[in-house]
Amino acid sequence: MLHIGCHLSISKGFMHIGQEASSIGADTFQFFTRNPQGGQAKEIDPVDAQQYNAYAEEHQFAKIVAHAPYTLNPCSDKKQTREFAEMVFADDLKRMEYVPNNYYNFHPGSHVGQGAETGIAMITDLLNRILQPAQTTTVLLETMSGKGSEVGSTFEELAEIIAGVKLSDKMGVCLDTCHVFAAGYDIVNDLEGVLRRFDEIIGLKRLKAVHLNDSLMPFASHKDRHAKIGEGLIGKEALERIVKHPVFNMLPIVLETPNDLVGYAAEIKMMRNA
Repeated sequence: MLHIGCHLSISKGFMHIGQEASSIGADTFQFFTRNPQGGQAKEIDPVDAQQYNAYAEEHQFAKIVAHAPYTLNPCSDKKQTREFAEMVFADDLKRMEYVPNNYYNFHPGSHVGQGAETGIAMITDLLNRILQPAQTTTVLLETMSGKGSEVGSTFEELAEIIAGVKLSDKMGVCLDTCHVFAAGYDIVNDLEGVLRRFDEIIGLKRLKAVHLNDSLMPFASHKDRHAKIGEGLIGKEALERIVKHPVFNMLPIVLETPNDLVGYAAEIKMMRNA
């Protein structure tokens, strides 16, 4: 079964965003936990969250994906930045329990010249401090394009992070189609090979969600520029093969294309008709 949605604003509450998702044919969605540049998070209304939980069950929503702020960098060379990342991460995981059993996705971070191994160690240290046995949220590492000093552009780096986390049952991966294409994984001509490699290195059981994006930049460019479906260099046919592939059956698939609500509705319809 195809579960597909898009990135929506949580500013008016969970119930509103759930109804907005339904209005465009979506049965999942992604939202920023707070301003994408960080800062104070809006207070959660427990009644609104309860209403959404009931609505999601009634309308058979897939799991939803919360996205951490872009400024969250647990492997920065600056102590203040790392402390900010830990504060936001821990606070977000507490807040996620208002909508239990969903996903919290984050960009692993940039090691800013310290080296990938140092960056990976810092990321795992953070996760080992803040993950709790009782939490219901699964934390997702997002596959990255490899620009600059990003950690997580290879399956090996993601696997190394997970291997260092004591509560690894709380960990998964979100595969971003634009990012893996830019990182040099040929999902256009060799999707089966990419999935086989993912399974060998990380394990397909760790694959929990997908960001479905076309790419403005060429294969292996290590540049992250999303495009609308069919308007980039991955192309509509390759993305349709992904949504129809049994590996992605039942996973929440989230569009992060440069669109408004009408555009998202059109892309969701396009993928459902694939």
